[in-house]
Amino acid sequence: MDTILVTGGTGYVGSWIVKGLLDKAYTVRLTVRDKNNEAKYENLRQIALTTKGKLEIWEADLLEEGSFDDAALGCDAIIHVASPFTLRFKDAQRDLIDPAIKGTRNVLFAASKAGTVKKVVLTSSVAAIHGDTIDMQEQGLDEFTEEQFNGSSSLTHQPYSFSKVSAEKEAWKIAESQDEWKLFVINPSFVMGPSLSSLSDSESLSFMKDILSGKFAMGAPAIMFGFVDVRDVAKAHILALENEKSEGRHLLAERTIDVLDYIKLIEKAFPGKFKLPTKHAAKFLLLMTGWMFKLSSKFIKRNVGFPLSLNSTKSREALGLEYIPLEQTVKDMVVQMLDDKLI
Repeated sequence: MDTILVTGGTGYVGSWIVKGLLDKAYTVRLTVRDKNNEAKYENLRQIALTTKGKLEIWEADLLEEGSFDDAALGCDAIIHVASPFTLRFKDAQRDLIDPAIKGTRNVLFAASKAGTVKKVVLTSSVAAIHGDTIDMQEQGLDEFTEEQFNGSSSLTHQPYSFSKVSAEKEAWKIAESQDEWKLFVINPSFVMGPSLSSLSDSESLSFMKDILSGKFAMGAPAIMFGFVDVRDVAKAHILALENEKSEGRHLLAERTIDVLDYIKLIEKAFPGKFKLPTKHAAKFLLLMTGWMFKLSSKFIKRNVGFPLSLNSTKSREALGLEYIPLEQTVKDMVVQMLDDKLI
């Protein structure tokens, strides 16, 4: 494989994927909505100058039918990253669901029309595997694996998670209807780590800003997440692209811990530097103040205080992914944010 189309390549995860491909001397076709907005991809253009890879800039829009057809023509593979990851939306259908599903359709139909594409690697999410933490208990599971699909999210409850599972199911439906290309899916848990751009508006960076600015100082919510380094997420996409043995979905998680334990890693790396919580916030207080954190009462009731276990064995064995320790992820992320004056 020589030429790879990457959608969403200017984003938090996508930019690391583009960098990884350029470092390995691929030709990368990067799609953007507006080529004239050079600030969005200037950092990647500078990276390309230091590698043996080649960066091409193409225009395309997730919601425009046929928009990716020209960019896909002649490509060997597509890595489809572009999909909204935001908690700041006004209309869930318009801002989350439509771009996720319609974008997936447009990109995968472009793969079929191209006639040269042999692999598609889709960035999904652990949110396509489960919605609420309580799902594990309600399904009688000891852990989540690639076998499960999120059935608890909807347009009105956890709409971001609903967008991810809806888009992934649509991708599998399209993939199974043809035999020209093979679909590989990456399901990262909560992605953290340094950003390649100080302009990133990722929710991952927003979450870290909230922690470091003291927003949780009175107590951290007792919610468990899987965490994974953004550089490992990028690496997993490239491994899936190059690995002939792997197939299907790949759940990514370096470990699963709750928010307070995650914050303790920050305190250990930067003792006394930030105003950080030392205890959990009481659930009844979260129910009273959840609106401050954009958390609904239903979300709090179904996620606070429940155990979560994610099995990432397949990513380690089938892809050969060796995870960056979460301690290093936390340290590198804070250093990057300090260096870029984001905090």
